[in-house]
Amino acid sequence: QVHVVESGGGLVQPGKSLRLSCAASGSIEAMSAMEWYRQAPGPGNLRELVAGITRGGSTNYGASVKGRFTISRDNAKNTMMLQMNSLQPEDAAVYCCRAEAKEVRKTWGDYWGQGAQVTVSS
Repeated sequence: QVHVVESGGGLVQPGKSLRLSCAASGSIEAMSAMEWYRQAPGPGNLRELVAGITRGGSTNYGASVKGRFTISRDNAKNTMMLQMNSLQPEDAAVYCCRAEAKEVRKTWGDYWGQGAQVTVSS
């Protein structure tokens, strides 16, 4: 099995920074793209792509976070990080990690973590 776990969420004041981590573990043969998604509380709020990174390091960002958030990964450790700067109340959400991974003796699949809560409030 492949397990994905996020860490680093919490409460932060507007304008401050927070760093999220995502770790994939288990019977992993190979990994490909990894992404951060977020979903704010309340009806009608859809899950939003925050940032993504390929195994080779190519990145893409959602328009609302570009210039403030930085995604990175460590292929040797199967981890991904999200450095979030200048956080605003509208960034408050549950942040989830998605990893494309090939489990040993199985096909490629998408694996999701349970999510990390980020609250931005004074």
